[in-house]
Amino acid sequence: LYSVFIFKFYRSIARREIFTLNLKKSGKWVKLKKGLSVLFYFTKHLVVYPLFIIFYFLVLVVFFAFLAKTQTMDTILLVSMSLVAAVRITAYYHEDLSRDLAKMVPFALLGIFLMDISYFSISTSLDMLMQIPAYWKTIFYYLLFIVGIELVLRIVYMTAHKGENSLTEDEKEFISRKMERLYGDK
Repeated sequence: LYSVFIFKFYRSIARREIFTLNLKKSGKWVKLKKGLSVLFYFTKHLVVYPLFIIFYFLVLVVFFAFLAKTQTMDTILLVSMSLVAAVRITAYYHEDLSRDLAKMVPFALLGIFLMDISYFSISTSLDMLMQIPAYWKTIFYYLLFIVGIELVLRIVYMTAHKGENSLTEDEKEFISRKMERLYGDK
């Protein structure tokens, strides 16, 4: 379960565009006014992105709580927030770096767990998870920080790449492979 989550986690959160909402491809959406498209764009970045970030953050907190032997909840929250923030920041720099970072720490923790099975304590982990409601302010501030970083990065990226082709690394790689198949190594 842990490995499957990490696999899905790093493949989705490590992309600059966690998901795409392309309204231009649908004929019925083309007829909508520009204001509605702007509303969808802001909804995507101000509501849906934060929900994804919150989900990933909380799942990491739960996994780290089960894999942490001596760490406090403060440390687990900080590490989870730091990992999500670092992955999101590096996604705007280079998606390959972001993918590597997103999988490195969780798999390192899994390696530690597999090397020392006594590292895992269900009662300690459940006790730690029961502390989460007491940290609701800290969690709120951390999530606000991550969402704020995402918005700043989005604005800087849009400003810096205004007018440029905004293909993601995956899209560029896909196009490159298709061109190679069509034209060979010329």
